[in-house]
Amino acid sequence: MEDVNNKRNDLVIVKRLLVYAKPYAAWIILALFLVIGVVALELYRPVLIGNAVDEIITGYSGSYDYPPETMKLIRQEDINKLMVVTGVFALTLLGGLLLQYAQTIVLNYTGQKIIYCIRNEVFDKVQSLHVDFFNKNPVGKLVTRITNDTETLNEMYTSVIVNSATSVLKLAGISIFMFVLNWKLTLAMFTVVPLIVIGIIIFRKFSIYSYRDVRTRVANLNSFLSEHISGMKIVQIFGQEKRKQQEFESISNKLLKANIKQLIIFSIFRPYMHFMNILGLVIILGYGGLKVIDGSLSIGVLIIFIQYVTMFFEPIEQLSEQFDILQSAMASAEKIFGLLDEENKEINIGDKINLPGFRGEIEFKNVWFAYEGEDWVLKDVSFKAEPGDTVAFVGATGAGKTSILSLICRYYEVNKGEILIDGHPIKEIDIECLRKNIGQMMQDVFLFTGTINSNIRLKNTQITDDEIVEAAAYVNADSFINRLPEKYQERVYERGATFSAGQRQLLSFARTLAYKPSILILDEATSNIDTETEVLIQDALEKLMKGRTTLVVAHRLSTIQHASRIIVLHKGSIKETGNHQELLQRKGIYFKLYKLQYQEIK
Repeated sequence: MEDVNNKRNDLVIVKRLLVYAKPYAAWIILALFLVIGVVALELYRPVLIGNAVDEIITGYSGSYDYPPETMKLIRQEDINKLMVVTGVFALTLLGGLLLQYAQTIVLNYTGQKIIYCIRNEVFDKVQSLHVDFFNKNPVGKLVTRITNDTETLNEMYTSVIVNSATSVLKLAGISIFMFVLNWKLTLAMFTVVPLIVIGIIIFRKFSIYSYRDVRTRVANLNSFLSEHISGMKIVQIFGQEKRKQQEFESISNKLLKANIKQLIIFSIFRPYMHFMNILGLVIILGYGGLKVIDGSLSIGVLIIFIQYVTMFFEPIEQLSEQFDILQSAMASAEKIFGLLDEENKEINIGDKINLPGFRGEIEFKNVWFAYEGEDWVLKDVSFKAEPGDTVAFVGATGAGKTSILSLICRYYEVNKGEILIDGHPIKEIDIECLRKNIGQMMQDVFLFTGTINSNIRLKNTQITDDEIVEAAAYVNADSFINRLPEKYQERVYERGATFSAGQRQLLSFARTLAYKPSILILDEATSNIDTETEVLIQDALEKLMKGRTTLVVAHRLSTIQHASRIIVLHKGSIKETGNHQELLQRKGIYFKLYKLQYQEIK
């Protein structure tokens, strides 16, 4: 039953792979025509040799008792014919090389174009996936899908498709030619075919699982490397190098064993096929030699058969190698299509509202939310922020503060209730429009490899250099940018490793402001900032928040004392609402939090 399912899955995968090749069908057909030319010339060469042996070299029926000079004159016509055959043979070789060169160029061009499309589609899919997907899938595995697995498919398109056609055409052509020349000798040689078929079936059975195991092990290794190279600083701080080395060796050893298993399977199959080749030659030489001795078969035909037998096993061995590549490609394709088929929870269904800007009215109506099942992070949360309000959320870790901000941007979907912006349910607003109008400044700042300029602009060509400078100055980021040798063209390395936490945060502020959002979200955005830098940011934020609805999450209550409204969350529910002074007078949860922080400061 499992084999049947695998066959069905393989057929589905092959059909999907052929869909990508469809736009380049004309190029593939051209390659196939070139293949036909190559095969025809290859099949014609043994015939040239065989005919030359029978009609020219051994075709002389006169006496050989003459001196060599006389024999040369007598057989001058045969020599001339032999020179012509030699010339034709050379031309077939040259023609075959030229056709093969053209075929290689066409195939590789086509393969690269197809892989370019697949790689772009996979990356586009990754960008559109739900945030929760990235929480559950290691970065290394996704990198493997976009790089290693797509490159494996490239081998399939450039090698398997047309080369398999070459091999099949060769087999068909050789079989037909041999039957025409001598059907009895052909049937004798074909006695090894059942043994070949049995070998291929056994090889296929074991190789399928082997290739899938290798692809899985490669993805696991890449995931480990991606995670631990990114976190190498933590590994070194806690002195975990030896332990991580042991983990790496364990994962690498599993990949080694999977590769060795794959090599063993192939190393048994290849000699087996070579043995079948030798067995076929033995049958031809034995049976064919007897036929030559009794005069029922010419030497030329025997020579043709010997060459055809050698050629017959070449495409079978090539098919086994191509099957090798095909299995690897099928395993990679299975992984890629698994990613492409991942459910996209953020797809805009139907016509969506596209607003040029938001007034900034935000309302939560009886919102319930859980990351898994009914383990509720938010329970029946309701509140309303008027345009221009600054609403702060406080509470213990796990109270649901950050979850509220994530729901507004639709990184996750609410389970019950609804969220409205300017009276429109956010599910009815185009996602790109929604996020474009919400400026998010988070605690964990991510900077891309490039320059300061490119990290603020983020490829948005509508943002001018002057606007970048203005945004940086607005949040006081220019105070350190202008001290850099290259200023806004200063090199930024991965994750902004050469900048301090405060500098990275200032750059993230400038990045957000350059997009001119209607709503601001600050999630612990000042928690990694030193006191001096925080003063600069607070000055910028006061100006930025004018006329904009701002939602703030902060552990340090001193940073939210001037908020229009403070919402106190406890275990996913709203427990208190009011401004700073009102909440202190109630002497509830907020009062206790404030008193606790005040004592810590003292």
